[in-house]
Amino acid sequence: MAITTPALLFPAISLLLLAYTNRFLTTGQLIRGLSANARDGKVPKASKQIKNLKKRVSLIKAMQLYGVSSLILCTISMFLIFLEKNFAGEILFGLSLLAMTLSLIIALYEIFISVDAINYELEGIKRYSKSYKKDKKEEHDDEESHDTIENDEVK
Repeated sequence: MAITTPALLFPAISLLLLAYTNRFLTTGQLIRGLSANARDGKVPKASKQIKNLKKRVSLIKAMQLYGVSSLILCTISMFLIFLEKNFAGEILFGLSLLAMTLSLIIALYEIFISVDAINYELEGIKRYSKSYKKDKKEEHDDEESHDTIENDEVK
């Protein structure tokens, strides 16, 4: 294997780590916002949010751990190939690919959890939204008037 082969992963791993850091910072902002709202007593059903955010922080930490491990293994792989220890370099390159794959799988799982959290928030907005309640009432009134018309026709 050429010494440049492991080097091909560096841009990909760097971009992944940047994306993971952004996810971590965003989650941190959500937690700080939730904390501020909790102090003001403005957090309904916070336990579900807290559980979700704790899980996300844990997953992001694992994503970063495997991403950094992939970068370190890739670097050591290049060094071993430079020292003409090709077999060991290839093994570490394979482990680097495995670490990156694990990182991506965990990232995918974290995305699903994030989407669930967003959907939960949207449901909360719908429940508390006056216009949503108004639309639901109008739909209900329309259904009742439609039922009344059908009942009158049957008589």
